Amino acid sequence: MEEQHRRALRRGRARLVAALRVEPLWDPLERRGIFTRTMLEELQGAGSRADQARQLIIDLETRGKQAFPAFLSILRDTGQGDLADMLVQECESPPAAPQLLDLRPVELELRGEKQHKNVTLPERLSIPVQAESEKPRTPVPAQGSAVDKKSRDLVYELKADPCGHCLILNNVTFSRDSHLSTRVGSDLDCEKLERRFKALHFDVLARRDLKAQEMVLELQKLARRDHSALDCCIVVILSHGCQTSHIQFPGGVYGTDGKPIPIEKIVNYFNGSNCPSLRGKPKLFFIQACGGEQKDRGFIVDCDSPRDETPGASLESDATPFRAPSGNVDEPDATACLPTPSDILVSYSTFPGFVSWREATGSWYVETLDSVLERYARSEDLLNMLVRVANAVSAKGSYKQIPGCFNFLRKKFYFMCD
Repeated sequence: MEEQHRRALRRGRARLVAALRVEPLWDPLERRGIFTRTMLEELQGAGSRADQARQLIIDLETRGKQAFPAFLSILRDTGQGDLADMLVQECESPPAAPQLLDLRPVELELRGEKQHKNVTLPERLSIPVQAESEKPRTPVPAQGSAVDKKSRDLVYELKADPCGHCLILNNVTFSRDSHLSTRVGSDLDCEKLERRFKALHFDVLARRDLKAQEMVLELQKLARRDHSALDCCIVVILSHGCQTSHIQFPGGVYGTDGKPIPIEKIVNYFNGSNCPSLRGKPKLFFIQACGGEQKDRGFIVDCDSPRDETPGASLESDATPFRAPSGNVDEPDATACLPTPSDILVSYSTFPGFVSWREATGSWYVETLDSVLERYARSEDLLNMLVRVANAVSAKGSYKQIPGCFNFLRKKFYFMCD
């Protein structure tokens, strides 16, 4: 879909959600080939009319160049021409001037290692950076150490063995119609993470080459399980990905049929409302997929860091939009409770909008994540380890890549180690 059409849908979303009559739209949307019957059934199950309208507008951005003009035509055919005219006006309106972001640099240092370089990164990157005032600090292992109660209250407690389920969705071979390449090296990524999370006391299930709807069913199946006796849950997705519009979590991943699933939809299956038995427990998502199609050549820094690049190595990317529930009503509540999206961490292999690189031996992100977990899981919390992953991956290759995360954990997370 063209950017001006996406922009019109986003600008007009509030009015569409308030006024759109969705019931007359289903059949013509299917006849025009904009949505399949399965997709429409999922939209119809989104909740109230407003919820269905909101999800329809978000999903419409993923349905190709012809989706917008077809939607305008369907609106007029169903007596909703005023909404079609509103969208046309939004298309003709100039884009809003970009907001200035606060990009004050913050110095990133890794303690306990030789300082090859000091790299300044934008403060708004979703990469956990420990403040200088907090260093040095003795790690607080989740198991087997005597710490005061206050410190224990700031650490997720892992007592169960296995401590939780880990689902790995590994898409390697895609349908010809999807125009997506085979992800050489992804099986090696899957094997590494399967071994690693089993060693960290997770019950691991790996599934290979699933269509989008099959991925959704696996995720829903996991979210509906009873996690009451467990302490954590992990979802790993290895696939091609894309950039999408979003409210909470950016990006989407593709099923082998070339249909995208927004990361936000995946995460929300496991939030406090939809998965009650995981309330208050950490839910970790690791996404090896492109966030978009931009290729980053990087910038020159004055440092002596080694170039980690294999001569003649064949680089491939996982590149090839995003949906989110909304709710902007902030009402007071006298009941003690937790925010719906709390205790969630989504770790991305690359910054939103950029390519994520992979070789025949596996992806940069997974290879580094596995190595860091092997070396530091016994002594460091997850956020500190993800800083190490970001630092190591950012030093690789002639093209650049930097992992990051959206962190909504309330406490420090330490893996259970032997």
